[in-house]
Amino acid sequence: MNLVTVSGPPSSGKTSVILKTIEAIKMRALSVGVVKFDCLYTDDDILYEKAGIPVMKGLSGSLCPDHYFASNIEEVVKWGRKRELHLLVTESAGLCNRCSPYIKGVKSICVIDNLSGINTPKKIGPMLKTADIVVITKGDIVSQAEREVFASRVNSVNPQAVIMSVNGLTGQGAYELSTLLYDAEENIKSVKGMELKFPMPSALCSYCLGETRIGEEFQMGNVRKMKMGDVDA
Repeated sequence: MNLVTVSGPPSSGKTSVILKTIEAIKMRALSVGVVKFDCLYTDDDILYEKAGIPVMKGLSGSLCPDHYFASNIEEVVKWGRKRELHLLVTESAGLCNRCSPYIKGVKSICVIDNLSGINTPKKIGPMLKTADIVVITKGDIVSQAEREVFASRVNSVNPQAVIMSVNGLTGQGAYELSTLLYDAEENIKSVKGMELKFPMPSALCSYCLGETRIGEEFQMGNVRKMKMGDVDA
């Protein structure tokens, strides 16, 4: 079974890109399943079900969705193998620009849209900088010049990645993306013992553990303060 991880900022078009790409992959008589990770709510699983795609979803609740991903990916792979899938796609919530769900040796895709702002590629962090493939969406809404500048900004932060445009509505570019996702010689039986491409935050603060009160006396663990100069107590 092949494994692919798709990540990206909210509303960048991840689900639309995945659906159109799976349409192209199914033309090769390959079975594909999806596991959707999100925080509080998602109905994307209904879209996958309507398309006849085996799907599972997991909601991280108060946990970081990428930490939740790393804690559950082994069981997710077992789910895919039990269904004898050729390709399993995991879709991350993509809410934390400091974390990244990518695993070494597993294809990683970052979806980012042209409307997010010209400086967005510099703000996303390892989710973009360590991706193998960067998919840029919503190019039909901006000018050719804007598309080229945005792609150049993406290339500047991740020059090793394959950068391509996909239209989540029409499917333009989805076939080209599909050709990069499945390798008949690749067979992931387990991700146990494999490593993330980038470490997640290494320590906890009191707010990570449920503290809600404001004030220095309630702040414990990994706390970082801004340099404010002289301020009144």
